[in-house]
Amino acid sequence: MKSKFLQYWLFSCLIIFASCKNDKKTSSAEKDTAASKEYAADWDSLAKYNEAADWFKKAKFGIYAHWGVLSVPAYANDWYPRNMHIKGSDEYKHHVATYGEPSEFGYHDFVPMFKAEKFNAEEWAKLFKKAGARFAGIVAEHHDGWSNWDSETNPWNAADMGPHRDLVRELEKAIHGNGMKFITSFHKARTLQLFQQDSTKWEDDTSYFPYDPEMPTSSQDSLISIMYGNIPKKQFYKNWLSELHEVIHQYGPDLIYFDSKLDKIPDSIKVQFVADYFNYAEKNNKEVVITHKEGELPKSVSLEDLEKGRMNQKTEEYWLTDETVSVGSWSYTNDLGLKTSDEIIDLLADIVSKNGALMLNVSPMANGVIPENQQQILLEIGKWLEVNGEAIYDTDTWNVYGEGPTKQEKSGMFLDKITYTAQDVRYTRKGDAVYVIFLGWPGSNKEVLLKSFSESSANEKFSIVNANFLGNEEEVQFDLQADGLKLSTPSKKLSESAWVLKLETTTK
Repeated sequence: MKSKFLQYWLFSCLIIFASCKNDKKTSSAEKDTAASKEYAADWDSLAKYNEAADWFKKAKFGIYAHWGVLSVPAYANDWYPRNMHIKGSDEYKHHVATYGEPSEFGYHDFVPMFKAEKFNAEEWAKLFKKAGARFAGIVAEHHDGWSNWDSETNPWNAADMGPHRDLVRELEKAIHGNGMKFITSFHKARTLQLFQQDSTKWEDDTSYFPYDPEMPTSSQDSLISIMYGNIPKKQFYKNWLSELHEVIHQYGPDLIYFDSKLDKIPDSIKVQFVADYFNYAEKNNKEVVITHKEGELPKSVSLEDLEKGRMNQKTEEYWLTDETVSVGSWSYTNDLGLKTSDEIIDLLADIVSKNGALMLNVSPMANGVIPENQQQILLEIGKWLEVNGEAIYDTDTWNVYGEGPTKQEKSGMFLDKITYTAQDVRYTRKGDAVYVIFLGWPGSNKEVLLKSFSESSANEKFSIVNANFLGNEEEVQFDLQADGLKLSTPSKKLSESAWVLKLETTTK
């Protein structure tokens, strides 16, 4: 009996031991797998990451805000913090008349005036969602050296000064809580003063703040000099990297946008940021996106952003356009001009048809209120997307991006305004459905010929099995001919903005 019990005990021990050994092997394998997903701080390793997240490719439309201390003066534009220190400029004259000499009342003296007392993150998030945004966020730090989050690195931050609130945290919770992806933008690189201690060269500098011995921008004070970027380069690089680390690990943004002049940051520093961000994403099972301008990061790890511009043809690569609802300034001013919702909808359709996405900026007041006239534009866009969003969200490009008389001569940033006509059309595709987005109203019961469907233009032979106007039950009269698709417009105007025809097709 004892012998059998002993045999059973020994057998059990062997089973347990083998099981533990297998567990250890599994654990080791899991660690090896996890380790294989770790990205080294070199471009070849980081290039293995998918720079175009699936959510971004589907989202198409987002909203963010230029808001912070730069919103306080509410004069001229978002370059007021720089220009107020330049003698003879309009901003300098205004500043002297309103606040006194900038040598006595510098930009940093606006900080206590940025109180954000009426800021409600939940209201912002709900507005952005109603506007149809799939991603939303805020400028985490503009060129002015002010951080909108609770920073241990930058003493000029919203938790320790000004509002004494973690504005990024509040907005991140509200935006993620309302089912949108969260974005932060960084403009800090331009803040570094390249020609420190030499006021004769600042006009050739790419720095935001000019060095001037008579201005606080050249202050040697250990605190003030940080805000104006008048610190040793190595310290600036260290702070740049540390601030990004804070935002990544404290708020988990899904997209980080960079403004121009990122070339002022050495590759050895930038590559550490990308590795930190990608490894954070892997650990937390997130898909993240980085954007760059003018080739200042490799395309293997980031998507190109075209500020106030776009591509003039459809592309294989995904990209982003950042545009603002306003005219003349990205941040709030008392006389801020605005675009129309129709203009922005046309822009969105054009961008999506070419494989891009639009990130639209709004300009809140210093107290945290988004003005009613800006809200109205957002709500009009949202109302249009409620009806026509299936032609935008989750779509791919079609055979051609569009047709019509209005031409965009070149790709790039800062393009001149383009006004589209009723004859301009943009195309998107989702599965077997092709969406025809008309950028104007040609009139009721008008005959239209879409030449992109002609036998000579089509990349594949197909037939149209069904057609309907989005938001309208009227039967579509159409005829697919050798020279294109002939159809009649509805008897009643569908929209004050663009309107959409959905075609269900089958390949022959």
